[in-house]
Amino acid sequence: MTRFPSLLASALLLLLPVASAGAAAREPAALFEAKTLADRDSTLAALEAAAPTDPASAYATGAGQFFTALEILAGGLHRHGFESPQSFMLPLMRLPVPDNPNPAPLTYDGFRAILVAFRDRLEKSAATLGSVPADADIGIEVDLTRLGIDLNEDGQIAPDESAAAIMASVSRGGGAPDPAAPALTFRFDRADGYWLQGYAEFLMAQADFWLAHDFSNAFDGSFHMLFPRAKLPLQDTLVPPDGGMSGGMLSAEWRIADFISLVHLVNWPVVEPERRQAARRHLMEMIRLSREDWKAIRAETDNDREWLPGPQQKGASPLTGLEVGEEQVQAWHAALDMAEDLLEGRTLLPHFRFADKGINMKRFFDEPKPFDLVLSITGPAIAPYLDSGKILTSEEFDQIRRQFGGAGFLTFALWFN
Repeated sequence: MTRFPSLLASALLLLLPVASAGAAAREPAALFEAKTLADRDSTLAALEAAAPTDPASAYATGAGQFFTALEILAGGLHRHGFESPQSFMLPLMRLPVPDNPNPAPLTYDGFRAILVAFRDRLEKSAATLGSVPADADIGIEVDLTRLGIDLNEDGQIAPDESAAAIMASVSRGGGAPDPAAPALTFRFDRADGYWLQGYAEFLMAQADFWLAHDFSNAFDGSFHMLFPRAKLPLQDTLVPPDGGMSGGMLSAEWRIADFISLVHLVNWPVVEPERRQAARRHLMEMIRLSREDWKAIRAETDNDREWLPGPQQKGASPLTGLEVGEEQVQAWHAALDMAEDLLEGRTLLPHFRFADKGINMKRFFDEPKPFDLVLSITGPAIAPYLDSGKILTSEEFDQIRRQFGGAGFLTFALWFN
């Protein structure tokens, strides 16, 4: 496995506990090796009780809360017969949820409730991880083939629901790890806690952006492509009689048509403006945590099965096949500075329609107006956010991108967070 998996799959990888000394040391191991939800949840409850006074338990609890957030999302999707479009435009919809032969009906309010539960659990995870002291001595081996979540709500955590299997499904289209793949055992430490906390903030930003708007028009008009048998309004009219299960050209054609409908129907009124404002704060916090992560990584003196190695920790990652050099770290910090300047409105985002003005992204989030995707691309919906000032140039971004070599900026960005 040489290519890094999608965002949600990669976020799944760090559902890690932390061993602590004494009698409690067995509890974190049970958390990431549990084969049933009952065993996992009882262990998580014990760790939550110990978290206020034990940094290792708090670290494990925050990780457990993160992967149960993903489980809430996956379970809700499975319950209603979700079929992943595998589209980069729907990053929250990339989980390889198993087929459900008897899906329950789904409403717009029901879908929002799934997103709210997912987002609120992530918030709890981020808060718990944030309570771990910066100088806490954290470290444990985690085998990603033994760590997983219940994707189909049967109460079991099966081998094909492991983090390794989910990665394989997303990156290769299969449902099981490649026997020839490198070992997927890592030793996670304090720096990796910042990494996971940052991903929680990133996923919360996505969820809050959706929830800030009334997207019922898109749900009613196109979400049958995601839930073809969940009794959505246009199912009987637009979904093939087999529910789209036969595949082939017909299936591809109607799914493409519905995706075009989705793009057209992204003209959403703002109903909870505070959530769109919160989305920017989550992204700002993600940037802060990434800086903390790299500060902690660069302070490390060991080199023991690192999840994210620093320049001083030589050797390619068994997961990505990539090595991290000082030039990549410096370029990443420059990318963080660039992103922060955009989110704070100090630098403006360019738009091809406007030569002497740019988009103030701080105002885009903090002064929300209806979000229309097509009109944002063509220009009219962006006009309220235009300002004069320093505009980001393609040369500035290309200068950063070149430092990441042939692997590409996006591959490193998904890994680095």
